[in-house]
Amino acid sequence: MGVPKFYRWVSERYPCLSQVLKEHQIPEFDNLYLDMNGIIHQCSHPNDDDVHFRISEDKIFADIFHYLEVLFRIIKPRKVFFMAVDGVAPRAKMNQQRGRRFRSAKEAEDKIKKALEKGETLPTEARFDSNCITPGTEFMARLHEHLKYFVNMKISTDKSWQGVTVYLSGHETPGEGEHKIMEFIRSEKAKPHHDPNTRHCLYGLDADLIMLGLTSHEAHFALLREEVRFGGKKSQRACAPEETTFHLLHLSLMREYIDYEFSPVKDKIPFEYDIERIIDDWILMGFLVGNDFIPHLPHLHINHDALPLLYRTYMAILPELGGYINENGHLNLKRFEKYLTRLSDFDREHFSEVFVDLKWFESKVGNKYLNEAAGIAAEEARNNKQKKQKAQENSLCLAALEKNEVVTARSKSVLEDEPEDDDLFETEFRQYKRTYYMTKMGVEVVSDDFLADQAECYVQAIQWILHYYYHGVQSWSWYYPYHYAPYLSDIRNISELKIKFELGKPFMPFEQLLAVLPAASKDLLPKCYQHLMISQDSPIIEYYPPDFKTDLNGKQQEWEAVVLIPFIDEKRLLQAMESCNKCLKEEEKRRNTHSACLMYWYDKDAEFRYMSPWPERFPAIERCHTRYKTIPLDAWHVEITHNQITKINKSALYFCGFPTLKHIKHKFYLRKSGVQVFQQSSHGENMILSHDELITVENVASLILGKPVFVNWPHLEEARVVAVSDGETKFYLEEPHGTQKLYMGNAVPPTKVAYVGDNEQSMWLKEVQGLSEHYQRRKGIIIHETSIVVYAQLLTGNRYQLNQNGEVYLEKQWSKQVLPFVYQTVVKDIKAFDSRFSNIKTLDDLFPPGSTAFMLGSPYYGCMGEVQDSRDVIPEGRIRVVFNIPCEPQLDPLIQNQHKYSVKYNPAYILASRLGVSGYLVSRFTGSIFIGRGSKKNPHGDHKANVGLNLKFNKKNEEVPGYTKKVGSEWMYSSAVEQLLAEYLERVPELFNYIAKNSQEDIFYEDDIWPGEDENGAEKVQEIVAWLKAHPVSALSRSSCDLQILDAAIVEKIEEEIEKCKQRKSNKKVRVTVKPHLLYRPLEQQNGVVPDRDAEYKLFDRVVNVRENFSVPVGLRGTIIGIKGGNIFFIIVTLQLYYSYASDVKPGFRKSSFV
Repeated sequence: MGVPKFYRWVSERYPCLSQVLKEHQIPEFDNLYLDMNGIIHQCSHPNDDDVHFRISEDKIFADIFHYLEVLFRIIKPRKVFFMAVDGVAPRAKMNQQRGRRFRSAKEAEDKIKKALEKGETLPTEARFDSNCITPGTEFMARLHEHLKYFVNMKISTDKSWQGVTVYLSGHETPGEGEHKIMEFIRSEKAKPHHDPNTRHCLYGLDADLIMLGLTSHEAHFALLREEVRFGGKKSQRACAPEETTFHLLHLSLMREYIDYEFSPVKDKIPFEYDIERIIDDWILMGFLVGNDFIPHLPHLHINHDALPLLYRTYMAILPELGGYINENGHLNLKRFEKYLTRLSDFDREHFSEVFVDLKWFESKVGNKYLNEAAGIAAEEARNNKQKKQKAQENSLCLAALEKNEVVTARSKSVLEDEPEDDDLFETEFRQYKRTYYMTKMGVEVVSDDFLADQAECYVQAIQWILHYYYHGVQSWSWYYPYHYAPYLSDIRNISELKIKFELGKPFMPFEQLLAVLPAASKDLLPKCYQHLMISQDSPIIEYYPPDFKTDLNGKQQEWEAVVLIPFIDEKRLLQAMESCNKCLKEEEKRRNTHSACLMYWYDKDAEFRYMSPWPERFPAIERCHTRYKTIPLDAWHVEITHNQITKINKSALYFCGFPTLKHIKHKFYLRKSGVQVFQQSSHGENMILSHDELITVENVASLILGKPVFVNWPHLEEARVVAVSDGETKFYLEEPHGTQKLYMGNAVPPTKVAYVGDNEQSMWLKEVQGLSEHYQRRKGIIIHETSIVVYAQLLTGNRYQLNQNGEVYLEKQWSKQVLPFVYQTVVKDIKAFDSRFSNIKTLDDLFPPGSTAFMLGSPYYGCMGEVQDSRDVIPEGRIRVVFNIPCEPQLDPLIQNQHKYSVKYNPAYILASRLGVSGYLVSRFTGSIFIGRGSKKNPHGDHKANVGLNLKFNKKNEEVPGYTKKVGSEWMYSSAVEQLLAEYLERVPELFNYIAKNSQEDIFYEDDIWPGEDENGAEKVQEIVAWLKAHPVSALSRSSCDLQILDAAIVEKIEEEIEKCKQRKSNKKVRVTVKPHLLYRPLEQQNGVVPDRDAEYKLFDRVVNVRENFSVPVGLRGTIIGIKGGNIFFIIVTLQLYYSYASDVKPGFRKSSFV
């Protein structure tokens, strides 16, 4: 379910909610749940704006497999991995699905039409119809078979999957993906031995997952999603997960922020303040701004501060309610009515603004009733008005007897003006709402019965949604029967309503397909049903309008508009299908069924051959070790009465990676501070956290120097403190180079004190300023006067070490980099949950026979080997290994002669002289050039076309390899750019001439460039844009200017050398005994640790992957072809196995000795 704009709003109001996921700081999770449809959509049609995009089905499946692998590898669930694909949805959801699919088909049709009108040539292959991602289609049936194959393959071949229970709830299992996940969580919570400290991670793109996660009332719950970029032109989403920035949104923080939001009411309510109940009511309020099941209430829009209004009203009325409104998913109607009554003041306040405008307009046009029908309403109110006036006259006369003449004069004024205005206001207000119902809902008479029905329907909808979130589907057939919601002030007399739902049963897949698909997607249905969507004789043809209207209804974006298509009548639909059902083929009948969820686990004793669903693309699993069982459809159903809140363990134990606002004293308040959570400063209020703490540097040094602390509150990261400074005095550890020891207990660290010089003092002030600004600008945390900066090394992982007694232990590894942190954000002395339990205690455990190890010493540095039986040499502190010595490409000659193959770059003036133009034109045309419609004096709209070559990007600091290169602050250009500019100049010389003469302009206009009556500027611009789009230059990839990267011709030469190696096949094996510290064994506990901390990386260096369960196999070798800023996290390699492979290298890739 979507809640438009909610994710952005809540992230900006509570700035610390989300954090960028970093590999070494990922919390340990027990359970990972995937709402799969987001992944399926992303891997099949990543950019709907590109009408030229085509993709094969096997590529879609392979991309989905890869995405799942990466998400699993990032989170590493310990117990459960749950993949949920949307099955048949409740009827209440189908209205939204229907609208979305009709709009999707229409938008695709319009984009294709526009492209053809521009003269673009489209591919002959069929476009991927995203509407096929609906239960019951052939595509989804094939995908399900491939997902089953994928699960069997991973469990059988990947050790990290073998200790986890895997669930696959496919499209054949009824229910939306995220709600099937919540059903599982509720069933687990209902078990008597449920662990309240279970750590959950839920992946998905819908903002309502925040609400769903909070309904669980689990303490350790985080949402995983891709980075969302707001503002600017919509860009294509990267499909490769390695290129994606992921964010974790922490519901542990969300719970605390909600507590802060409603804290003003704590001392005002006469009953117990319960944050769990407050959260339940917060979830309820979120539904009132609209979602996938009901439209938003009139004029209540998130971007118009609807949510703060809901919260303020709630806090104002809660002391009068006697309790909470949402009682664990049950709506307390009496309290809800009181809340809505108070909230309905908003209707009048909103109309009063309209009314003021009406009165002003009336004064200009001299028309008392602007609305024709308002006269009727006024006529109806006249009798009541006269009665009121008489009563007021009597009361005013009495007042005149008691008071002086001034009061009498004022009373006369009130009598003459105020009642008339009040009555006119009420009359116009009623008519305003009446017009809304008549125009939006098409009713002729807005009767009391109609309004009562509107109120009942809306309250019934809220109760259905609450049930859906807290207890699961309570009715498969119920739905909200209107495109619009009633006014708040018309939701009255609801406290005595009796709301009951009939459970019914879900649609069959083909029934849903016919209910939600437009005629344009008819081919996704079996042939026997297709005529129902297109034949004029079809009894349900009116449900498939070829054209339809949309209504923004107060929204701003087209995708938010109401799609005005008729609601499906279930009985008529099923009757129409009945005669067709007998024509279904056997394969189609199998697709038109519901089936259970599948539960998989590893069994080493099981071994069989698992056939591939697509042998030409995916190999069979020769030795499958997977077992499975089916979970009945109702196995996870929890009775409403049994769905209780799990008691949360509120002990002081801190679970690393699950942030909390505790640990540091602070104040909180709401203020518009322009916190920049996304790409722009926020406009609404932010929850600001403010704290300060003054302490002397000597005391801090004695407390934390050489010890582990947690930094970066509230997203705590463990770090080792190496220095403390107050800007004048600095205490630091005096250790030998490379030492990273912790001084625990009574151990005294070797401390040295130094007085800070002027330069260092200036640097200290800049650090304080930078840190304070970052905290305030990004996190909404105000750090007042900072007296102390702590310098520390962040934890990067753990590594196995050998002590003097020959025992193996895990030692924390710290970054070489020392970073500054303000002391106010440092947390010490907290008890953290440590799950780093290891069964490895001896060298025998660490290096068992048959295990893989890599050599860190000469002469076989970087080679992979297999550990042999070492019992006879272990007492001597050695391990026996057989290493595989591969053939290495001879790159030295290529390194010496690389200049022969490198692209030559020249400054702009060289190209300009050859082309006969100015250097300014070279610079301008290789960037962006915007041309608007009309002329500068008479522009036509805001649309602008970019006719630049887009080969350099100053703001983003990006270049296009092979075409442009930034050297210092100067741009250089290759001969390929010269050829491109020459071709462009020949096509439209008048454009070059005009821009040369008007170089001071930022934007140019069609009619100014082509002013002649016989010249069509718009057509010219379209021709240029079409030429640029069809030109190969439009598909060129760009890279950071900071990236040192080898040219394509050199990479080809490297690949040729690698191919020669493969032909020689001269790999050999050597058997050696090695000291343990010279061996590196790939183990999960050591992930994130760089095997050789002293390695330096250069272009042409050979590297090897020493990490298991990664994107590429362990032991795979490659060559560095690019380095960004010398940082190993951005090394790019060409990997050699049976193919060449380009990828960003993550930690675990190591420099080899063969250079």
